[in-house]
Amino acid sequence: MSSTKKLWLGLAALLVVSFTALLWVGSEIHRVMPPIPEQVLTTSGEVVFTREDIQTGRVVWQSIGGQQLGSIWGHGGYVAPDWTADWLHREAVDIVDRWARAEFSAPGFESLGKAEQAMLEARLQEMLRTNTFDEANGTIVIDDDRLAAINNVSAHYQSLFSNDPATKSLREAYAMKDATVADAEHRRQMTAFYWWTSWTAVTQRPGKEISYTNNWPYDPLVGNEPPSNLLMWTVFSVLFLIAGIALLGWHYAVNHERDEEPQLPLTDPLADVKVTPSMKATAKYFWVVIALFLAQILLGAMTAHYQVEGQDFYGFALSEILPYSLTRTWHTQLAVLWIATAWLGMGLYIGPAISGHEPKYQALGVNVLWVCLIIIVVGSFAGQWFAVMQKLGLEHNFWFGHQGWEYVDLGRFWQWFLFLGLGIWLTLVGRCLVPAIRMGGESKSITTLLFLSTVAIGLFYGAGLLWGEHTHLSMVEYWRWWVVHLWVEGFFEVFATAVIAFLFTKLGLIKTSTATVAVLFATIVFMAGGVLGTLHHLYFTGTPTAVIAIGASFSALEVVPLAYIGFEAYHTFKLGKATPWMQRYKWPILFFVAVAFWNLVGAGLFGFLINPPLPLYYMQGLNLTPLHGHTALFGVYGMLGIGLMLFCLRGMKPQAIWPEAPLRTAFWSLNIGLSGMALFTLLPLGILQVNAAMNHGYWFARSAEFMQQPIVDMLVWMRVPGDTIFSVGALALAWFVLRLWIAPKSAPVPVDGATESAR
Repeated sequence: MSSTKKLWLGLAALLVVSFTALLWVGSEIHRVMPPIPEQVLTTSGEVVFTREDIQTGRVVWQSIGGQQLGSIWGHGGYVAPDWTADWLHREAVDIVDRWARAEFSAPGFESLGKAEQAMLEARLQEMLRTNTFDEANGTIVIDDDRLAAINNVSAHYQSLFSNDPATKSLREAYAMKDATVADAEHRRQMTAFYWWTSWTAVTQRPGKEISYTNNWPYDPLVGNEPPSNLLMWTVFSVLFLIAGIALLGWHYAVNHERDEEPQLPLTDPLADVKVTPSMKATAKYFWVVIALFLAQILLGAMTAHYQVEGQDFYGFALSEILPYSLTRTWHTQLAVLWIATAWLGMGLYIGPAISGHEPKYQALGVNVLWVCLIIIVVGSFAGQWFAVMQKLGLEHNFWFGHQGWEYVDLGRFWQWFLFLGLGIWLTLVGRCLVPAIRMGGESKSITTLLFLSTVAIGLFYGAGLLWGEHTHLSMVEYWRWWVVHLWVEGFFEVFATAVIAFLFTKLGLIKTSTATVAVLFATIVFMAGGVLGTLHHLYFTGTPTAVIAIGASFSALEVVPLAYIGFEAYHTFKLGKATPWMQRYKWPILFFVAVAFWNLVGAGLFGFLINPPLPLYYMQGLNLTPLHGHTALFGVYGMLGIGLMLFCLRGMKPQAIWPEAPLRTAFWSLNIGLSGMALFTLLPLGILQVNAAMNHGYWFARSAEFMQQPIVDMLVWMRVPGDTIFSVGALALAWFVLRLWIAPKSAPVPVDGATESAR
């Protein structure tokens, strides 16, 4: 049996086992997810909240931006508090302060001696942690002390989300616009949802001594301490990481002797590729990429500045037009959209280049899909504006407004539209790739992998359609991470790996047989940790402890291939200097080298910093999360999208002279700017927050008291140099692309490719 066939069988077996396990975990989450009561009652029978209050309150929360304004269970934005942790601590403090006044005639709990505090803490924990949910009649029963605390915290929240002058300064600290929720009844119902999330965070599972959220968030006052299994599985995750690196090192040592280097061609093989009408039509995709990228940077600047001024942008009341939750929504959504558009454009360009076949009406399909993408962007953004500004109404929000889920915020109608658009893309690319697969040849395996990853990209976005408006929060999070982790970080990665392998083989830089084995092996290694590694996002979202065990073990393996990424980076860089005509591809290849660097740093080091269970218990939702997010999402996928785009532009304009200055400026500014953003703001701020969380409780690290300190303001302002340099890089890239069409300079491609004009 050939090594290629063995690798295919190994990959198939791995995916079957991994997805079987992932689906089983989903069934377990559904079985043990926190219950939503029909009623919350007092001991005297008074109704506090109903199921309808909680469900409607969640819809209200989603309509104002949901996870884009603060967070729930640690997932969401970082300026406003985590509402779960904030409510829980406020309710607990209200109760013990009441007891301190009633029983000790003290001004409050903090004024008591340690013995009295310990006594009240023990009583508080027994009250809050005892599970009074009656499954038979679907009720939760609370006593009068807890009711009084709930009413007080609810009144505070209802004031906060209105335009009450009493909470004006707190709204500014949280970057909330006045009258965030205009309707008084909706504000009351939203507090029911916040209370339920805090109830799940402290109430013990039946028969266990941990809460539904595995004792997250950390808050010693209510008895939320990290369970012992977090430490155990953290240790195991480190062991898995070391073992994985050792095995990969052994594999590299055994197979480090590469096949004989191929005879390099004298001229650029891709220069002879005929650019078909559909390939030319993809140019407009890359124009949109640049436009969306620039818009994302502008919105990112607005979003970051809100952390300083709260409701204003350099004195202008911007929150009345574009509130923080909306600018952050568009900023995060545009990141996915422009990167995906770059990759989709690459797929449409590379299809005919692989097969040498232009199917009938292919160019028309490419143009229709482009129009669909524009409609989706404009339509979904308009719906989100109407939703956040509370002009849409709850009955239309789910379908046309703001779903409130980070990275999949767009309304369900627009989700379906995008899913159908991906189906069109799959059809357009597939009808080019299938003939190439049928022809066979050495490249068959790479082309097949490229086609299968295209199918996966087209279909796996459908996971975002598997929840409804009232689907349980735990199940929404489960399916949401199928989209964010598996779709974006998984199958797009395989697609990109196959595309790069195809390009390098066609350029004659790597033997096809060598590239085939390397690509299949890399896919196996990546997917071994990538599929079940999805679960590391779900440790504290109302899931069973099996999620921690499996997620910790396999998310550690995600780092393994990144540990040796430097070898591939060096090899890629050498390919860029392999022959004089490769200077034509200097900048695309340098962007691929940058991808390798950020894979190691952003996805590897910063990813493993927060992925193990015990560190994540303290770090989830703090600024170490966007540290990983920015350096991995842009550093890896953004840089890769730019590199792929430049490859396509080189093919579309084979005789164009590429000016060095704007590309050099773009490359170094983007990398230096991203480094500055990470090292001067996100990393130090995240470390300060972790220290605050461990010393005082998670609620404190996200509180206005902590986030409004002068040192935090200084760290936020320190983003300006990095952001400015980054923006210069983006503008330089835009100027380069613009010049290719409005003021191109052309020269014949020389035979030896050695002259400057070939660049």
